[in-house]
Order: sequence, then C-alpha cells, then structure tokens
Amino acid sequence: MRVLCNAHMDTEVFNAADKAGTVGATLQAILEGLKPEVAYFLAENGKRPSVFVIDIPDATHLPRIAEPWFLAFNAEFESTPAFIPAEMEKIVPTIEAAVKKYA
Repeated sequence: MRVLCNAHMDTEVFNAADKAGTVGATLQAILEGLKPEVAYFLAENGKRPSVFVIDIPDATHLPRIAEPWFLAFNAEFESTPAFIPAEMEKIVPTIEAAVKKYA
C-alpha cells in the first residue's frame, strides 16, 4: 500500500533545530527509518513542508511514519493512499461496480 505523505514542519521548531545543528541528523534518521520511495523538502508560504511516498503493508504502520515528524518537528501530518498504474487495473472494476450500484 503506497501512501503519499505530507509533513508540515513547524517553522520555529525546525529553525531551533537548525540553529542547534541537529536538523541534518534528525532528517537522516527519520528517512533511514521510513525508507521512502521518494522525498522532497519544500519552502511553501513561509512553511517547511516535506512530501514523500512510502510503501507499507497496511494502515497500521501510519503511526510509525507520522510519530517521528510529530516528535522531532511538531509537524502536521497528512497521508493519502496512492496507486501506481498497475494497481489501478485492480481498482477499476471496484469503481465500476460502485457506479453500477449507486450512480
């Protein structure tokens, strides 16, 4: 199960960690633990969001993904299921069945 994750890090907390010289090591530790397929760090509207994709067996792994961001950077965290084209082949019949039944 792939999940698109957004961790919006608190700017003040991030800046304090940056001044303390701990940001690099903290981010490295989080990413080594999560092993995302891809990760991006952005500057957006004066905030410090990160966007990454992670493959997990099921939703019970979401706390393992979110907690490091909460604890290290007081982040707001969002997750959304994401599908690759090969997975869409399995999903389309389910969508079509729902359309026939409820539309």
